[in-house]
Parts: sequence; C-alpha cells; structure tokens
Amino acid sequence: MVTREFIPPRRLLLGPGPSQVHPRVLRAMSAPVIGHLDPAFLAMMNDVQSLLRNTFQTGNRFTIAISGTGSAGMEAAIVNAVEPGETVLVGVNGIFGTRLVEVTERCGGKAIRLEAPWGSAIDPQAVEQVLRRSGPVKAIAMVQAETSTGCWQPLEAIAQLAKQHDALLIVDAVTSLGGIPVDVDAAGIDICYSATQKCLSCPPGLAPFTISERALAAVTRRRTRCQSWYLDMKLVAEYWTEGTRTYHHTAPISMLYALREALRLVEEEGLPARFARHHLNSNALLTGLLELGLPPLAQPGQRLPMLNCVTVPDVIPEAEVRARLLNRYGIEIGGGLGPLKGKVWRIGLMGESSTEAHVLRLLNALEELFIEGGWLTTPGLAVGAASRIYSRANP
Repeated sequence: MVTREFIPPRRLLLGPGPSQVHPRVLRAMSAPVIGHLDPAFLAMMNDVQSLLRNTFQTGNRFTIAISGTGSAGMEAAIVNAVEPGETVLVGVNGIFGTRLVEVTERCGGKAIRLEAPWGSAIDPQAVEQVLRRSGPVKAIAMVQAETSTGCWQPLEAIAQLAKQHDALLIVDAVTSLGGIPVDVDAAGIDICYSATQKCLSCPPGLAPFTISERALAAVTRRRTRCQSWYLDMKLVAEYWTEGTRTYHHTAPISMLYALREALRLVEEEGLPARFARHHLNSNALLTGLLELGLPPLAQPGQRLPMLNCVTVPDVIPEAEVRARLLNRYGIEIGGGLGPLKGKVWRIGLMGESSTEAHVLRLLNALEELFIEGGWLTTPGLAVGAASRIYSRANP
C-alpha cells in the first residue's frame, strides 16, 4: 500500500508557537536548493546577519542563526559561556527558567535558582541580594518572555548588576524577539538567543543568536573545550564569518531562505509599528476575555502582549473547550504547563497571528462555546468589548 500525500488541516495558530506563517515566507522556502558553500548562498547568509542585527537592535558582529530550534540556542548560550564548576544565577519563574537550570547543571555548571511565583517577574533587588552573598558568578541567565506564564521580565536593572559583578548576562528571547523590544546593545545583554517560530512567524528550525565582544572574549579564554562540538560557537563562527567560511555543518538551506524573508517583513513593517500592533491586539483580546471571566495571570506592567496567559475558572473544562475550538473552529490555543496545567490558557498573538481579525474570530468562537456550556448568557459581550478597543485606536 502506497502512503498517501499528507495534506495538513487548515488551522488558525493562536497558541504559544508556532505562529501563522506569511505566504511570502512559505514561497521563499520553496525556492530551488543550492549548495551551502555556494557564493550566492554565503552572500544570502550575510543578509540574514544584517537583518538579525536590526531585529536584535545590536551591532554585534557575531549575530547568526544557529541550525536548530530555540532549545539549541539555549544550549549554545550555556555550553559556550559556562565551564564545569562555574556558577550561573538563573531566574526561575516558569518552565524555561527551570530548563536553564537543567542545561547549566548538565554541562557541569553550578546553578543558583532565584525563584519568583509563576506569573511574576524576578525582582532586581533579590538578584542583588543573591549576588552579594554568593561570591563570583560567571553569568546571570534570565527569560525575558516566559512562555509558560505570559510574564515579561524587565532587564535593565539586572543588566547593571551583571556589569557591576563582572558577570555575563544571558537572555532567553525565544518568544520576545520581534514582538517587544529586546534592544541587545541598549539593555547590555551579552548573549541572547531566540527562535524563528514565534514573533518572527517563520517555521521552526533556526535559533537567532547574538553574542557581545565581551562574551566572545570570555569564550575565547575558556580553559576547557566547549562541551558540544555542534554548538561550539568558535567552530560555527568559522562558517558564518565573512572571509573564512570554513565548512562546519550543512546549513538548513531552505530554512535560511525562509528566515531571510521573515526578517524582511519585520524590516518593512518597522519595529515600533510591529510592537504597537502586538500591544493593541493584546489589549483588545484581554479586554474581551475579561468579559468571559478569564483574567490575566501576570500582573499589570508584567504582561506579554504576544503571549496572553489567562486563568480559567474551575467550572470550565479547559481541555475540552480547547479541543472544541480546534475541532469545530480550527483554532489552536495552548494549555498550561507544569503546576499551571489545567488552570490556564496560553493564547499567542505572535507575528502574523497578531491581527484584529484573528482576535475577533477567537472571541466569537469562545462566546459560542461559553453560551453552549452555560457559562455565558449574553452574546456579543467579548466581541463588543474588543471592538470598542479597536474603534478607539482607529477613530
């Protein structure tokens, strides 16, 4: 029996990732494959580096796309910066802070866990207190956009503390890059990694990565070899650096085509306009969800506009409603992770997913399901509340 062609169902991706992909990006992926050492491809890699510098808001010469998902970016950051026995202070207020601890310990480092309640940002004063009593630390690692909770971590004060204590600042921007300001240079970030399938609206498979000259110097001074050959940035640099171009691995050629086009879309829209779009659509969505009795988990001032995490009342069978959204309406949203499993919904308005039409379509579907379940009696409340936000923004 011959295996039939796979035709994916049509979905509206409003979960924690991946996000909707622009037709131009899909078209770029279908371009003919050329060699990964072809001069035309190497020139295209230079374009990717330049476009990533714009998106990261950095002048770092070492700004590349690692061949691998965001998790590869996380591992690359830790295994290059941290040698066995060195200490990393890790902010833990969700799943991905916890993962940073595990990666640090797996490569022989010592992780100091600085915990905050899930949904709350790490307090810089708590960071300072730990630094005073811990002794020297090689790095401070923070998740700017905690995808498991929808919490936005401010970085400026923590970056100042990192400089005062001669520690590198490592930042997880997997969900934030292209959705909120990352501003690598202005914020004083030494190593920053992201992923393509969130606010860049590109299929998963690459990890945008940038490293400062200060961090590069620390990597060069290592006493031991990097624990990973594949993610050793000194080796990868020889492939990405213009003029050297030494073979290291076969790059995912079509994925780099796609990333280049996705970054061109970011450049065309402009970062300020892109950030404003994410904020507007998040505001409209959360206003509508409040009418359904779904309050945000994170506190005001700490809420991500591209990953909206809301608390679901016990009376609502959250997994069942999510399944109906998917099967009946073709809309995907995410459930909770870890201790938040069964308690929250994670609704992504990332990149191409962040539009007025998508917000209203989701709210309309939820209203219908809530009326059907007996949790809402008056139709139009959520859609009306969100529509008023849009009317005020576009008089």
